[in-house]
Amino acid sequence: MKAYLALLLFLISTPFFAQDYLKSFNKIQEAEAKMAMKKMNQRFSMNTGNYDIKYHRLDLTVNPAVAFISGDVTTYYEAKEDLSQITFELTDNMTVSQVTQRGNSLTFTHNASDEVVITLNQIQSAGVLDSLTISYSGNPESSGFGSFEQSSHSGSPVIWTLSEPYGAKGWWPCKQDLIDKIDSIDVYITTPRLTSNNEDYVSVSNGLEIGQTISGNSKTTRFKHKYPIPAYLVAIAATNYTVYSHEVANNGTPFDVVNYVYPENLGYAQARTPITVDMITIYSNLFDTYPFANEKYGHAQFGWGGGMEHSTVSFMGSFGENLVAHELAHQWFGNKVTAGSWKDIWLSEGFATYLPGLFTENTDGNSDFIAFKEQLVNNITSQPGGAVYLTDSDTTSVNRIFSSRLSYNKGAMVVHMLRKKLGDLSFFQAMRTYLNHPNHTYGYAKTNDFINVVETATGEDLTEFFNDWIYNQGYPIYTVSWNQPSASTVFLNVNQSQSHASVSFFEAPVPIRLIGTNGEIQDVVLTNTINNEDFIKTVNFTVVDVVFDPESDLISRNNSVTLSTDTSYLNASVTLYPNPTSNIVYLDKPDSLQVNQVKIYNALGQLLDTQLWNSSLDLSSYASGILFVKFETSSGFINKTVLKK
Repeated sequence: MKAYLALLLFLISTPFFAQDYLKSFNKIQEAEAKMAMKKMNQRFSMNTGNYDIKYHRLDLTVNPAVAFISGDVTTYYEAKEDLSQITFELTDNMTVSQVTQRGNSLTFTHNASDEVVITLNQIQSAGVLDSLTISYSGNPESSGFGSFEQSSHSGSPVIWTLSEPYGAKGWWPCKQDLIDKIDSIDVYITTPRLTSNNEDYVSVSNGLEIGQTISGNSKTTRFKHKYPIPAYLVAIAATNYTVYSHEVANNGTPFDVVNYVYPENLGYAQARTPITVDMITIYSNLFDTYPFANEKYGHAQFGWGGGMEHSTVSFMGSFGENLVAHELAHQWFGNKVTAGSWKDIWLSEGFATYLPGLFTENTDGNSDFIAFKEQLVNNITSQPGGAVYLTDSDTTSVNRIFSSRLSYNKGAMVVHMLRKKLGDLSFFQAMRTYLNHPNHTYGYAKTNDFINVVETATGEDLTEFFNDWIYNQGYPIYTVSWNQPSASTVFLNVNQSQSHASVSFFEAPVPIRLIGTNGEIQDVVLTNTINNEDFIKTVNFTVVDVVFDPESDLISRNNSVTLSTDTSYLNASVTLYPNPTSNIVYLDKPDSLQVNQVKIYNALGQLLDTQLWNSSLDLSSYASGILFVKFETSSGFINKTVLKK
């Protein structure tokens, strides 16, 4: 249900950072969740798993002024096992008039479970491709949001569909299993001609418009979509649209952004849709070429306040920048690679929430991008628990699946933190690999698939990262203490607690900003892997302030920074072991601590030796007893005692 949290950032046509950002979203999310409940309860038939959909031809007849549809749906399918029957999904209020195969009628039943169960005239062997045609008609059930809507705008009738997640069966016989995409579709939409005002209805569907045919008092418009598509992303609409386009250069192979808008909203839309070209260019440069460049991208206005990212044509209730950016992002994350289950919804909604932020970063600048992240973090940390990844029981709760705080906002910030952890070069290359991976491109991926692709592409072990941030709950709370022991060094100590017991410690890069007396700024990142960890950083100015996570790159809350007068940390930063020892003693220090030389004294204070830093000292030549080791560092002197056996 990509439409559902398009509302967090996106229903608002004002900029990202309006004060009512979260308030507006929460109201919309609640309404969407209630609507989703009606559809989620329908689910999909478990009796459609024995065949693989290859192709649909939808020959549909609609009149925007009447809540009714009739049509013939021809399906090519391959048997996965020997078949004597085949089942399609269609709500039981619709009427199936006949089913034919190669000109022969087939017997069928249409049951109360919304299944059309068709008996084949002969056994279809596993691996064999065949086809059949279902003829049907009826007034599709409407939920007030739902799969098939007939309404009006400024007095003109309109029909539109929105099938996510399981509403496609409300208006056409199909298979709604999320893991069986249709390889390609043809959609023929026949509408009555209008004679009173000398104009015809304009039809919309997925893919390229191939042509229009006039026959008597009707017009048929054909669309062809050659990319794999799940049933819930197939869509139609028809009304008295005004149509205009923008061209995307696409590195010399241009395609159009085709906009279908209500005539009364033409000026409003024309002022807002051109930015789509810039968005496509930025997303393409960062991730990959627009996935459906051989066909089109477009917008079709429809009678709902949010949006829905049907493949190649997003249905839009408005044209605010954030809504446009969100629905466009789904063409990559959701349509090209689709979440393999509702447990993995963050792979669609987390990315589609993050990409509008990337657009802001690349067009409006870093300050607006920081504000975008701040609002996400504030919402995420408003409660102490909650995981991005859903449990099996979570998938029975629509409010949980479409949680703005977790599936959308936390999912988006986890994407951002992965970017910061990997670095831009590795992150964006890994995302390109994911989008084009032969096992997932134009197909499906689950969270573990995503992790495997990223780890393979980067060579990084990300087990700890994803366990902390995706599978488990909560966020870290940091206490940072600091002082400046010398003119050229700053000491920082990092302590962490956790908001939820599922994570014992969040291993995360901690961004710190050092600010000098004359306004100098130095940003450092502390690779925090254990609690109560010390860091020493080199500076060339006098530090007067330390700012935690200055650009909101980390999911955290209630953090504090204090200036410390305790200098015992310096002595504790170097350890010697084993102690006592008979010969070799090993030395350990922070990488950031520079040791200029090491001096060894006996118990009488006599200098025995002076050495450069080494990770071990050989004491075998010295007499037994107490030895003193003095380290001269860039931050001061450190004195240690060793018992030589």
